[in-house]
Amino acid sequence: MAYTLGEAAKATGKSKATISKAIKSGKISAPKGENGAYKIDPSELFRVYEPNRSTEQKETLETPIGNTNNSVDFKLLEAKLEAAEQRLQDRDDQLHDMREQRDRWQQQATALLADMRPKADREAKGFFKRLFG
Repeated sequence: MAYTLGEAAKATGKSKATISKAIKSGKISAPKGENGAYKIDPSELFRVYEPNRSTEQKETLETPIGNTNNSVDFKLLEAKLEAAEQRLQDRDDQLHDMREQRDRWQQQATALLADMRPKADREAKGFFKRLFG
C-alpha cells in the first residue's frame, strides 16, 4: 500500500511540504500516479523519517481481527517458514560436508609435508649406525 503525500505526512508527523521537498531533492524516491499524486512506498518513507508512533498504533488497532484471509495468510507463512527451515537444514548439511572435506585435505597436506623431510631423517638408524655413522 503506497502512501499519498498527506498520508505520508500523517505517518511521519512531518508536513506535506517537508515530504514534498524530500521527494524533489531525491532523499525519497516516489513515482507519480496516473492522477498526478505521489505514490510513496512506506519502506522508502521510513528509511528517511521515523514513523509517527500514534499513527502506527492506530493502524494496528484498525486492522480487523476476524479477517478470513488470516487463515490463508497463516498457512502461507507456515509454508514459507517450512521452506526456509529446509533451506537452512540443507545449508547446515552442506557446511558439515565441507568441513569434513577440509579436514581430509588438511590431513593429506600434513602427511605430504612430513614426507618432505630429507631422506636421511626419514630412515631409521640402528644403534651401530648412530654410534659409528
